[in-house]
Amino acid sequence: MAVIELTKDNFETTINGNDVVIVDFWAPWCGPCRGFAPIFEAASEKHPNIVFAKVNTEVEQDLAGYFQIRSIPTLMVFREQVILYSEAGSLPANALDSLIEQVMGLDMAQVHKDIADQQSQQGEA
Repeated sequence: MAVIELTKDNFETTINGNDVVIVDFWAPWCGPCRGFAPIFEAASEKHPNIVFAKVNTEVEQDLAGYFQIRSIPTLMVFREQVILYSEAGSLPANALDSLIEQVMGLDMAQVHKDIADQQSQQGEA
């Protein structure tokens, strides 16, 4: 599957409409971003069941601000609308593959339960 471009108009529907979405926040002037692009593209070909998307932080400054992107590239992984990973810096191909394996191996029922437990504890505090 090809990498898609996310904007403020399609970001929410993309995250809500897909099980796993991996987002690369980048900018055209960023050397490490350009270096990571072929790795990201290759991973998208290997994992057609995952949505790979890019956010150009120069164009989509509102999205970058909302997610408090301070350094690029920043990689963010959503599964079932939960942010499971958010880190600045590019990854080598083997580390990206490992991250994808970890995300796909998570028990999301447990993750949702843990989030609900945290939220209920915060409500009691």
